[in-house]
Amino acid sequence: MNDLNTVTLSVGGHDYGGWKAVTIGAGLERQARDFTLGITWRWPGGGDVPVRIRQGEPLELYIGQDLLLTGYVFTTPIRYDSESITLSITGRSKTADLVDCAAVNKPGQWRGQSVQKIVAAIAGEYAITVVNDAADTAGIDDHTIEPGETAFESIDRLLTQSRLFSTDDAQGRLVIASPGSAGRAVDTLELGKNLLSGEANLDFSGVFSEYISKGQRSGTDDSFGVEASEVEARITDDRIKRRRVKIIKQSGQTTVAIARARVEWERANAIGRALAVNYTLQGWRQSNGALWRHNMIVRLVDPLIGFDRDMLISEISYELSEQGGTTAKITVAPPETFLPEPNDAYEKRKLKKGKSSDNFEYLLPADYKP
Repeated sequence: MNDLNTVTLSVGGHDYGGWKAVTIGAGLERQARDFTLGITWRWPGGGDVPVRIRQGEPLELYIGQDLLLTGYVFTTPIRYDSESITLSITGRSKTADLVDCAAVNKPGQWRGQSVQKIVAAIAGEYAITVVNDAADTAGIDDHTIEPGETAFESIDRLLTQSRLFSTDDAQGRLVIASPGSAGRAVDTLELGKNLLSGEANLDFSGVFSEYISKGQRSGTDDSFGVEASEVEARITDDRIKRRRVKIIKQSGQTTVAIARARVEWERANAIGRALAVNYTLQGWRQSNGALWRHNMIVRLVDPLIGFDRDMLISEISYELSEQGGTTAKITVAPPETFLPEPNDAYEKRKLKKGKSSDNFEYLLPADYKP
């Protein structure tokens, strides 16, 4: 493996390399990237014991000079017999503590504060920095931690309500994300060139002709009775020709505007997920030496499935094995999958005259315009 792709684990004041098996995973909707590193060697004659890395140690993980993950060691399994030793190390981003641990803020209630401020308060209990990569939201009427929920479960209720999503970054921070913020890829993904394999379920079982959002909110002096206690919004999708209805139960304090925004997002998100594709690429880097990264816009040309459009890399796994060498497994989906309205792909779905290389333009516009 060349220096650009050397995987280095920095932990306990030492750098470790020479790994024979590597998996490093990150995703646009994953809260904590993770890794597994492994090395196997022949038993060294006299029974030498390999250096052990302690669970809970803070770490940094690099590919070449590129920082990929900042977090902690979680497990250190070892397997051996009379001939060889296999040592593995797995770890996760700092943000794993938000996924695993309880929301513990006291008091655990906020009124009239933005989503970003509430998320920062919840994450701050575990010394996690929050980066806001999306537009600031208006104040939330009320958010209260529910007994027993994890920090991320509480955060996720806020983000879902406001059509936002979060992920982590290489520094182990929580990022309230904006689609495509990793930039545009230099290379095109193209069948017969850099795509080794592809798989698309094209599963439309989660797509509906009508989306209905229902919720509740507390009454005030100016808003009370049914107007306050029952909040509803609905939207149709005429791309689906038979009646299929989905009802979304909103948690927390819901307004008509929040309910309407939620059904618009559900409509766009459902089509986008149906068009997600999994690919395997040879190597971890583009032709200019930059790593392939999640949340990156890339042109995809795959006439076998029928795509010729901009897509978003939503998931990536950097993998190394003795059999397959360095490969990157990615999931791509239309960028509109993750966008809140009013950038509404539904309203732009018009065929371009003389253009027939993309089979899905009747569902989404071919080109991404942020």
